[in-house]
Amino acid sequence: MTELYNLKLDELVSRYPFIINYFEENKLDISEYGDSTFIEFLEHFTPEQIEEYALDLNKIEIDLLEYISQMKEFLGIEDNSVDVLSILPGNDKSGDREGFERLDIKKSEMIAIVGPTGSGKSRLLADIEWTAQADTPTKRTILINGELPDKKWRFSSNNKLVAQLSQNMNFVMDLSVSEFLELHAKSRMVENIEQTVDKIISEANKLAGEKFRMDTQITALSGGQSRALMIADTAILSSSPIVLIDEIENAGIDRKKALELLISSDKIVLMATHDPMLALLADRRIVINNGGIAEIIETTEKEKQRLVELEEMDKVIQEMRRRLRYGELVEN
Repeated sequence: MTELYNLKLDELVSRYPFIINYFEENKLDISEYGDSTFIEFLEHFTPEQIEEYALDLNKIEIDLLEYISQMKEFLGIEDNSVDVLSILPGNDKSGDREGFERLDIKKSEMIAIVGPTGSGKSRLLADIEWTAQADTPTKRTILINGELPDKKWRFSSNNKLVAQLSQNMNFVMDLSVSEFLELHAKSRMVENIEQTVDKIISEANKLAGEKFRMDTQITALSGGQSRALMIADTAILSSSPIVLIDEIENAGIDRKKALELLISSDKIVLMATHDPMLALLADRRIVINNGGIAEIIETTEKEKQRLVELEEMDKVIQEMRRRLRYGELVEN
């Protein structure tokens, strides 16, 4: 682990705030060595101090490396960087090979998955979530950064490669919104917890049809509010580099803002949808038919122009929905 040799202690603590606990437990005072590397810090001990305190410098170094490794695994903050997600073809329900050679998806790219109900959109999302290795009904293979994925991404409950959002999201914890977010932020070892919580709630309220407060119980949130909260939480706090969305068109949130928020977080976003506006918001769309990928279409400039028309229509519909919700007439 080169960080012990290359990073200053202040930088190391900034990257891994939890190592403060290691230093305190081992009575290692680093307060005056912020501009030194950890190795340089160990070298400052004199032979007399090493003998007096029975210090084993080699063991301290090894133990710190192990401590960082275990904490990263426990917190799910291993290097989950995904520059490219690749899908290799499998078969459709008839056993015929899918109609593409290879699909590479880069971070900050949005992909729509379209097709009739029951065509296999959710199956594709499941293949990606479990990084299929020709071992699912479709026989597809998923590559991460051009390579077969590490087994930890398939079987670890802590180190999640994928965050999944769906229309049905229910909370069972008896906590307020702020308490829930603080708990998550602490589990991620976030330094500015209050600032992070404020940001998540602010972004969530930009997505929700009806705003909510920090002291609102999460079990009291509406369906749209809970989804808005989880989208903002995923964008800001989740370490998962891939986000899978299963039909959020009826989720009661500002769909465009939600997708823009996720994309701005350098995540790969794939969404199964029947909504033409969401489909045209994507950079490309995967067409599913009979359980297989039949076609991959890049959104054209003319389609982007049609999207502008759809967005204007959607504004009218959203305004009408708002007026009806608050008991107003929609006669004109």
